[in-house]
Amino acid sequence: MQKIVVLGSSNVDTTLHVENFPKPGETINAQKVTEASGGKGANQAVAAAKSGSETHFISRVGDDALGTWMLDQLTGYGVLTDRVLKTEGVKTGHAYITLNSEGQNDIIIDHGANYELTPKDVEGAKAVIEDADCVIAQLETPIAATIAAFKIAKAAGKTTILNPAPAIKDLPKELLNLTDVITPNETESALLTGITISGDADLEKNAVKLHELGLKYVIITYGSKGAYVSSPVFTGLVPAFKVKAVDTTAAGDTFLGFLAGGLASDLGNLHDATVFACRASSLAVQKLGAQPSIPDRAAVEAALKEG
Repeated sequence: MQKIVVLGSSNVDTTLHVENFPKPGETINAQKVTEASGGKGANQAVAAAKSGSETHFISRVGDDALGTWMLDQLTGYGVLTDRVLKTEGVKTGHAYITLNSEGQNDIIIDHGANYELTPKDVEGAKAVIEDADCVIAQLETPIAATIAAFKIAKAAGKTTILNPAPAIKDLPKELLNLTDVITPNETESALLTGITISGDADLEKNAVKLHELGLKYVIITYGSKGAYVSSPVFTGLVPAFKVKAVDTTAAGDTFLGFLAGGLASDLGNLHDATVFACRASSLAVQKLGAQPSIPDRAAVEAALKEG
């Protein structure tokens, strides 16, 4: 069993279901409103746990009812939450999502307690990080905390995976130097490299630029087309599995959790782990919600057998 540590955000997701996105200045009616546990960090932790991995989560929630509810949700999905800290006087993070009939979404985030995560919090989880096979982080929590976690991981010889989302143009060199695998989507990659992705050839150009920044293993998720991998063990496009998307909210997070859950310690099976992650993501987009849509390992393995 893989041991995974995820450092990142915890949000309550409020989703407005609409036929079409409103135009500037337009007022429209929502078809319905739903709530679920979310946040990129929490989503990835749930996905890692559902992949069959022992998963520890480092995060902060508010000292409010939603914070308690988030902890209950995470525990229910099998995530170990002893390093999820309650933050006095601060609200739990909240994401407001507009979801259209095509399964596409817009998201606005109120970070709340997520921005209170500190390097000191990470130091308190040092033993957990040193015992892990892999550490995952995103950019919905302070970068200083991520750097602290990756320093501990690298000193212990563990794999680090950075999901640079939401996109930030100039990531600290220190963070990039501590990252083994970077996993931007095409928009995030273009911001990092300055190279717009308008076709498959641009994926290779982006990967080359990311390698020049010191990143050895690059995976650019490419929406309905799949994921482009550039690494010492495999380079090429891993095609997506063709499905009818209902809600893409947690697609990328599902990919990350299952990628980590499928990776060997030497990263030699990167291609197979990417296929595994793509299949998991294809199942997630066929259901509504973030964490509720994430499949378990048995469902993904069964789907892979079906093709």
